[in-house]
Formats: sequence, structure tokens, C-alpha cells
Amino acid sequence: MTGTELLLAALFLAVAALYSSVGHAGASGYIATMALLGLAPEQIRPTALALNLLVGAIGLVRFGRAGHVRWRNVLPFVLASAPAAYFAAQWKLPKDSYSMLLGIVLLVAAAGIFRSASHVEQDDLRSAGRRVPWLPGLLIGGAIGVLSGLTGTGGAIFLTPLLLFAHWMPTREASGTSVAFVWINSLTALAGLVQSTRALPDALPLWLGAVAVGAVLGTQLGLKWLPPRGLRYALGAVLLVAAGKLLLGA
Repeated sequence: MTGTELLLAALFLAVAALYSSVGHAGASGYIATMALLGLAPEQIRPTALALNLLVGAIGLVRFGRAGHVRWRNVLPFVLASAPAAYFAAQWKLPKDSYSMLLGIVLLVAAAGIFRSASHVEQDDLRSAGRRVPWLPGLLIGGAIGVLSGLTGTGGAIFLTPLLLFAHWMPTREASGTSVAFVWINSLTALAGLVQSTRALPDALPLWLGAVAVGAVLGTQLGLKWLPPRGLRYALGAVLLVAAGKLLLGA
């Protein structure tokens, strides 16, 4: 193993722990890290997808077992997002303009999340047991699918804050919904991953082990160790990281 591969393993573990604590799988963090350390461009996307699938699967199992995944609330988003992301990924649009706009949106969302942390207990009580309305859920899922296709992210960085701002579910359920959303969307890209197996680096088994450890630690943080207020602060940090990735063009 080279020094760069070992460094990537350590960074992937940290990214997986931070992102999985709030129900995300970390694709934007993995992509930014690999680009920063000069991994070959043809290896970045399939590698990020492989890591995303594993972290998302661990998160889905753990949040699901804890009762924070209600499939009735996941379906409206997924049914519209998967086809939208597939077609949006084929559009030829000025990436820099969209990245700048979305980065600013995420910065605003992060500020709102940090601000809402002070009254998270009241918000969670008010939103417990609510159902996502089908039409708004489908529209939002389609919009997030388009954004995912354009930016190459899993979409949870857009979905989680929307769930909290709309008061559709408590903080931990929003994390569980997001991880289910990300995992299903990542699974739809599995065919592309299979076709790109020749581009996968030899260090992938090491990196999969690293993100698995990070995902176990992160989900433990999200489910047990962090109170809802701390979970919102962690989400704000994830949004800031994602915004930085978009604004800096990593």
C-alpha cells in the first residue's frame, strides 16, 4: 500500500463517520477527497459509488432496525428521483454555474439547520408521526433527482434539510429516510459500477474496510451518542463540507 492509499483510507473513515451520523453515505466527500489527492478521474466515480453503497447499506440496516425508516415516507421521493437523476445526468449544462448556485443554497441551509438546533426538541415533537404528502413528495423527489444528476451527489444533502424545514419528521427519522433514499438511488447506478470494474483501484478492499468502520461509528453517533441537537449540528457541518466541495469545484 502506498502512503496516498493509506491516507485516503483514513480520510474515507472520517468522511463516512461524519456523513453516516446524519443518514448520508458520503459520496460528495469521497469525490472531493480523491480529486484533492489526485486519483485518476476514471477511478473516482466507480470508487465513490462502491463506498456509497456499503456505507448506505450499513446506515439503512442500523437506522431501519432502530425504527427510523418508514417506507411510506421514503417512496414518494424515490419514485420520482431515480428516473429524474438518470436523465439529468445526461444533460449538457454549464456545471460551474449550477455548482455555485447549489453551493450557496447549501450554505443557507446549513445556517438554517444551525439556527433550528436551539428548538429541536419542540420541532421533533410537533413532526412525530406525520406522513409525507404524495404530490409534494414526488415533486421534491424529482427536483432532487435532477440536482443529483447534475452534481453527481447522492441527494441526501438536499433532502434532509428539506424534511426538517417542512416539519415532516423528527431529526433521526429524517436521517433514516435520507439513508434509504441514498442507498436506493446508489443501487440504481450499480449497472454503471459493474461496467466500470476495470477502473476500480487495487486499494478498494482497504477503503471499503475503512468506510465500514466509519459507518458503524457514525451511525452509532447518530442513533445513540448524539442528542437531536448535536445531530443537527453534525448535519450543518456536513452541509458546509458539501457546499465547500461545490463552490471550490473539488
